[in-house]
Amino acid sequence: MPKLRTLKDIKLKNQRALVRVDFDLPLDEKGRIIDDFRLKEGLKTIKYLIKQKAKIILISHLGRPNGKKIKKFSIEPVAKRLGKILRKKIRFSKEIIDWSVKKQIEMMNFGDILLLENIRFNSGEEKNSPKLAEELAEFGDVFINDAFAVSHREHASIVGIPKFLPSAMGLCFEKEIKELSKILFKPKRPLVAIIGGAKISTKIKVINKFLNIADYVLIGGALANTIFAKQGIEIGDSIIDRESFDDVGKINLKNPKLFLPIDLVIWNKNRVYYKDVSNLFEKERALDIGPKTVDLFRDLIMKAETVVWNGPLGLITQKPFDKASKAIVEAISQSEVYSVVGGGDTIAFVRSIKKEKVFNHLSTGGGAMLDYLANETLPGLEAIEKCKRFGK
Repeated sequence: MPKLRTLKDIKLKNQRALVRVDFDLPLDEKGRIIDDFRLKEGLKTIKYLIKQKAKIILISHLGRPNGKKIKKFSIEPVAKRLGKILRKKIRFSKEIIDWSVKKQIEMMNFGDILLLENIRFNSGEEKNSPKLAEELAEFGDVFINDAFAVSHREHASIVGIPKFLPSAMGLCFEKEIKELSKILFKPKRPLVAIIGGAKISTKIKVINKFLNIADYVLIGGALANTIFAKQGIEIGDSIIDRESFDDVGKINLKNPKLFLPIDLVIWNKNRVYYKDVSNLFEKERALDIGPKTVDLFRDLIMKAETVVWNGPLGLITQKPFDKASKAIVEAISQSEVYSVVGGGDTIAFVRSIKKEKVFNHLSTGGGAMLDYLANETLPGLEAIEKCKRFGK
């Protein structure tokens, strides 16, 4: 694993630190924060910068406003929550690029924090606008990327700013790379990869990567439904990703490391029952892996020394279709393996059943976690590594 360039390698005292964080927190209909996991993961970097007496200018997105100012996607509630956690006043700018932002930064004391409004209110963010990146860079002397979860995106605040400022990764980002690298480089074996979720096209590369480097690859969720449908098995009313049928052909389904469900939990007109994998009737819907599959997966997990999991194995938001995912968490708990879990839905599920401590690492990233494991790099990481304007 290459040496990581972190904020501890860069001069921060009395500097304006422009920090890309990931405060994309779920909000309810009244704009109240439902889960602040990602916010708390970013606190170490912020506290370190406070101790270093830097002016801290935070950049984040929230939701998908598609370049428009939409009130429900305002990041202001996050500023208030951050202030409560730190017991510190957090300045908030309703503007992203404006003379008023520069004025606020000038008025800040070293150790103060300013959070800019949702960066995705500016259409240039997702278009990777060089102009936006340069304008943002004018607010700082150094750039810190602590937003691992979106560093697989080629956005202006991720890959653009490092072209204009000395850059490094934050402590959350550094932790992500170190923990995930334990999976990629000389993992303790056997290594078991558990991959679930719905859209298979986003997971083809990581499935194939694990078929090369892991000892066992366990597939569940709607991913398995899509594979079965591609194989010609009638999958009834189950969720499948027909647009990804061609992608299924890129997986070696005969690889002995690959394990698919052997039975399913079926929902049919308010009836729930188990059924071995075979043709389903029209109104039958597979919503979880069955007990035989759970036993198979559990046995493989109990043999493991390392487990990585991304994506739920069933409809975890609705009982009893969360049963298999709960059983997998319990198996990991009993096996005492080195374990990593990631993906927004999976992390939310683990936190909802209060099993965070089962895992050695809870990744803040879903797509970023998959991309790093598949490609061993990320656009955000490469942007930092390519930054030439760097020094103590």
